Amino acid sequence: MAALISEIPYFHHFNFADHHQKQQQQTNPYRIFHPKRSTFHVLKTSFTESTQVHDVPLLSASEAIERLRGRRENSKSTQQYLAMYSSVFGGIITDQGGMVIPMDDHMVHRGHGVFDTAAIVDGCLYELEQHLDRFMGSAFKARINPPFDRETTKRTLIQTVAASACRNGSLRYWLSSGPGDFQLSPSGCHESALYAIVIQDKSPPTYTGIKVITSSIPIKPPQFAVMKSVNYLPNVLSKMEAEEKGAYAAIWLDEQGFVAEGPNMNVAFVTQENDLLMPRFDKILSGCTAKRVLELVGDLVKEGKVRGVKVRDVTVEEGKRSEEMMLIGSGVLVRPILQWDDQVIGNGKEGVVTESLGKLILEDMKGGPSTVRTVVPY
Repeated sequence: MAALISEIPYFHHFNFADHHQKQQQQTNPYRIFHPKRSTFHVLKTSFTESTQVHDVPLLSASEAIERLRGRRENSKSTQQYLAMYSSVFGGIITDQGGMVIPMDDHMVHRGHGVFDTAAIVDGCLYELEQHLDRFMGSAFKARINPPFDRETTKRTLIQTVAASACRNGSLRYWLSSGPGDFQLSPSGCHESALYAIVIQDKSPPTYTGIKVITSSIPIKPPQFAVMKSVNYLPNVLSKMEAEEKGAYAAIWLDEQGFVAEGPNMNVAFVTQENDLLMPRFDKILSGCTAKRVLELVGDLVKEGKVRGVKVRDVTVEEGKRSEEMMLIGSGVLVRPILQWDDQVIGNGKEGVVTESLGKLILEDMKGGPSTVRTVVPY
């Protein structure tokens, strides 16, 4: 298996031989040009008088790829996609026009897939091992049997980053039940699929204080909240709700009314007794960055900046009375929260503990031990 994975095909650019004749200008809106037959087919379709009719081109594979490539090149997004691995392709591609997955993949139309991520910092993957452990655990909970073992998956991800030449960015990867059909059951999927993509974001990081609200969107049941699946509709709606109310994120409460988590990050507090306090992980996603914070905070205890660390149920009242509040995650790292709903947190300014934890994480990402930094062989 190792010998095979060391020779992952590397596609620089899509080059299709089936270059068909370009679509010709049509005067009849009911006719579509068929490139293979060089004939026109009349569409026998009835329309109401109010229906606007458009020419729908029938594209060749190369034309579709070229359009997708052009759309991405002209995109105003701050993110660039530098390399993608697909077990369906059986290799790595660096052409954005080919970074696609099959429509009949059950991750697309049934949401049967899991994913995870890892930051790329100075040519190293941060907490790749920890994220992979969670990734494989999510796949087990979702009853997806990976196409490769853990070590082969790890080598594939590292090779994908190496092919991208990205030294600072992020790696995101998915396991799906695979392509096969459009049925509900994955029994028609012949093999699961692994996908990975390297993302470089040109927008500068920001660590300024933010406002959050309490989410009105129901939290996922614990069975689904503890796995990192692609079913993120509640998360998206929660984030949209926050943005519509002028906030950065919305905080979920569990079924008992205790503080749970944000839409894609954990939440933590500094109590009035100067303890770092986090909600328990048994009903929410186990955040890799949050757990690393729990390991690093010992330095602050030694310095006297924090009295101790507690992981337990947290009431909303206790959270709003806290001296400091923060979001913790691989995307935001450690972000101070200055206001929750109408309640100002502490003195309304970024706190010393939050700032110190942010610095500890950044130092760990850049110079931490080999247990959290995997060197990429570019």
